[in-house]
Amino acid sequence: MGASEKILDIIGENFNSTRRLKPSSPRVVRSDGKIGVSFPGPDGGTQVLDITSIFPKDPAEVRKYQIPHIAHALRTKNTDYIAWLIRSQVQAGVNIIDLCVDEISVDPNERHQWMRWLVPVVQSMTDTTLSIDSSDPDTIIAGLEVYDVATSRPAINSVNLEDGRQVLIGLAKKYNALLFGNASGRDNMPQDAAQRVENLGQIMELMDAADVPMGDRYLDPLAFPVGAGSEYGNHYLDAVREIRARYPEVHIFGGHSNTSFGLPDRKVINNAFIILSILAGCDTLMIDPIMNPPIQYVEFRLAADVLLGKDDFAMRYIAYSRR
Repeated sequence: MGASEKILDIIGENFNSTRRLKPSSPRVVRSDGKIGVSFPGPDGGTQVLDITSIFPKDPAEVRKYQIPHIAHALRTKNTDYIAWLIRSQVQAGVNIIDLCVDEISVDPNERHQWMRWLVPVVQSMTDTTLSIDSSDPDTIIAGLEVYDVATSRPAINSVNLEDGRQVLIGLAKKYNALLFGNASGRDNMPQDAAQRVENLGQIMELMDAADVPMGDRYLDPLAFPVGAGSEYGNHYLDAVREIRARYPEVHIFGGHSNTSFGLPDRKVINNAFIILSILAGCDTLMIDPIMNPPIQYVEFRLAADVLLGKDDFAMRYIAYSRR
């Protein structure tokens, strides 16, 4: 099935150079004076990403250190580790994989080079749609320029009202790309649901002008950590409901793991927020598919549609059960 035909679109968020591991993680192993991050190989055996060169030698530094394992795998061009990051998400059920290299370097030209290297490497490993993600539009453009559109459709993550990002709307047509749009304003983040809806309404007008197909539009109202503001969850969910009412044909998603940032047992918060988001109108989830396996949300949506009268005679549910 194509992305628009799925019960839920699942965007895997795990390939982001900002992601880190705690030194206390059970995946961190020590052997023969070396330190590494373990991961399963394609044959089921254990492989190790060597991080000895970046691991602090001072115990006091170790206590506050976070291992930039994905950035390190990129810098060392460890394609085994990269392949595992991709394979594990595909096996978990994602149909779009987000790629972000922003933290690999502060030099924009270096980021462009890394994205140009990464996209063909990942495309050699999967035919899954890749979302080219960056705070820098030129890094996104660099990824699109080397994207093999014969393998899969790209996705652009993302356009918003900030100066310089609207150029990406035209590129969506050029590259036949899915287009993500988020609710960031021209100068600041939205403060409530109304501002989210207003900003995304302006993005929709720009997409209309560029003739971007409705089914290729993915709107992100922006989920903020609820630990920083108890109202943030409702701001997001209220915006989702209003966007769904106004634009029934578009896809709606968010960085659903963002809401639990800084809180313990993040999986529990994520799970509740994802379910509330689906009920509010999200048909796309951007999640860690290992922490929160997508199959449970796919089945929840199918069952909820039956119970809420959105699946006549439970036909979709029955078809899914007989697959």
